[in-house]
Amino acid sequence: MEHVNYLINFVAQKKNMMDKIRTIKLFKNYYKDFYVAQTKTVRDKINTVLRLVETQRIIPKKFFRIIEGSDGIYEIKVEIESNIYRIFCCMDKGAIIVLFHGFQKKTQKTPMKEIKRAEAIKKEYFKSKEA
Repeated sequence: MEHVNYLINFVAQKKNMMDKIRTIKLFKNYYKDFYVAQTKTVRDKINTVLRLVETQRIIPKKFFRIIEGSDGIYEIKVEIESNIYRIFCCMDKGAIIVLFHGFQKKTQKTPMKEIKRAEAIKKEYFKSKEA
């Protein structure tokens, strides 16, 4: 439960920062479920990368890039030693980045099933905004 409170506090603190260029938004529990399952070290690194995504005008491709061939899906890349984590997201109006799910990457190429899952979540997100 401690990680959930940390996540909530992280998001709340970010809303008060003046140097933000983008706002990070969570959709349902997809991202939260991934986040709370990680170790404190991984969560700290994720938070550092998310802060960079929120505050830097130009985000290095090492941390944030569009998935080629996808329907507007971006990935946030977090590296800790030899472990690589990916967090899928999309852009919304008003410089909002909507976080979907994350996973630990174990192969050279991003699995297509993870990309398809992100596209389905994106579709669900925008459909929920219409309601």
